[in-house]
Amino acid sequence: MASGKSGGKGTPATVAAARASVAFTLHEYAVDPDAASYGEAAADALGVPRERLFKTLLAEVDGALSVGVVPVSGSLDLKALAAALGGKRARLADPRDAERATGYVVGGISPLGQRRRLPTVVDASASGFATVYVSAGRRGLQIELAPDDLVRLTGARLARVARD
Repeated sequence: MASGKSGGKGTPATVAAARASVAFTLHEYAVDPDAASYGEAAADALGVPRERLFKTLLAEVDGALSVGVVPVSGSLDLKALAAALGGKRARLADPRDAERATGYVVGGISPLGQRRRLPTVVDASASGFATVYVSAGRRGLQIELAPDDLVRLTGARLARVARD
C-alpha cells in the first residue's frame, strides 16, 4: 500500500484511497503534451495493456452529470451508460462542466475523490483484472487498485458500458 501523501503527490483521489485504507500503488510517468489520447499515452508510458488502464469520462444522462469508467482501448457507449443508470439519453459532458463538477482537469480526471459524488458506472471488464489503473487526479499520475475497491470507493455499479 502506498501513502497518498508521499513525495508531495497527494491528490483528492489518493487521499480518498488512503482514508479508506485501500491498498494502492501510484505510478508516475512523463506526460506527452502532444499525445492524441492521454489514456493511451499513459498506458504506453507505463507499459500497461490499454484494456487494463481506465479513463474517466463525464456524461449527461437525462440532463444530470454522471461518470463512465472505461478502458482506454475503447470508448464509452452512451446508450449503455444511460441504460445502466436507468436513463433514456446520454451525451458527453462539456469539458468545463466536467472540470467544475470533479475538481480535476481534463486528462487528469479521477473517478476517486471528486468534488461531489456523481452516479458512476465502471465497465464490467474491470472485474477481469486483479488490479486496474485510473487517473490519480493529475496528468502524469495513475493509481493502481483492485476493481472491487474502485467500485466501493466510487459507489459505482458494474455494467458493460465500453465499446471497442
